[in-house]
Amino acid sequence: MSSTHPGPAARDRSFQRYTPGFSFRRIGALVQRYWYLLIASWPRMLDLAYWPVVQMVSWGFLSEFLSPRTDYIGYGFSVLIGGVMLWDILYRSQIGLSMSFFEEMWSRNLGHLMVSPLRPTEFMVALLTMSVIRTLCGVLPATFLAMWFFGFSLFDLGLMLVVFFVNLVMMGWAMGLLVSGLVMRNGMGAEGLAWAITFGLAPISAVYYPLSVLPEWLQWIALCLPSTHVFEGMRALIHDHVIRWDHLGLAFGMNLVLLGLAAWAFLAFFRASQRRGKLLQMGE
Repeated sequence: MSSTHPGPAARDRSFQRYTPGFSFRRIGALVQRYWYLLIASWPRMLDLAYWPVVQMVSWGFLSEFLSPRTDYIGYGFSVLIGGVMLWDILYRSQIGLSMSFFEEMWSRNLGHLMVSPLRPTEFMVALLTMSVIRTLCGVLPATFLAMWFFGFSLFDLGLMLVVFFVNLVMMGWAMGLLVSGLVMRNGMGAEGLAWAITFGLAPISAVYYPLSVLPEWLQWIALCLPSTHVFEGMRALIHDHVIRWDHLGLAFGMNLVLLGLAAWAFLAFFRASQRRGKLLQMGE
């Protein structure tokens, strides 16, 4: 007597018919999940805005103190506070991606997500999207308070602010994907890299001072970072009112390469963890 149930091959074809290779609906559902987790907890929302505001206020008052006492009168204040706020875009984009990923790790939910129709590429895009949302939630309050406290507005940078923002977010994405991949590969012991990696790059990214301040041998290393070119471009725009397309073009090209490599590494670490059955074993 023949069975009326479809065989495995038929079930696989049926499953693929209803789960297209790339679904914005599944991405939107995952982003919605992260958004609800965020707004349902006021400590999470407070934490997003707290540190950018504290940094902006601290560096703002320091800049006001130093400006009349240095050779950079009328220059140091805008450059310092602008550098602080742009650097926070990079940090927030990286930590925002990592934190959304860690939410799944802490709750031991990553394995459950991956037995659903959700694809790894969709998971990655959802993390990138949530990174931008978290970055905006964290940086915008500090931006408006800087206008109120110090009369400084990032929006005075005009359309170049968009160019700076895109470059810094792309670099943050690359670092966030790399850290998340390393956590999948090595477990939660690598979690600390999420907070350490960005701060480790700050001294050689020429955030608060020109590239020329660094020793010559260190300048060559700094020029290999997209962030250095972004901050050199910011200083040229604020101080000399010149758009340094050479720096910004290099930053964008480097970011494309870094983001491509980081995405490849993230997916490779994911597949390796999936093959070894580690996705269901990860958590606190």
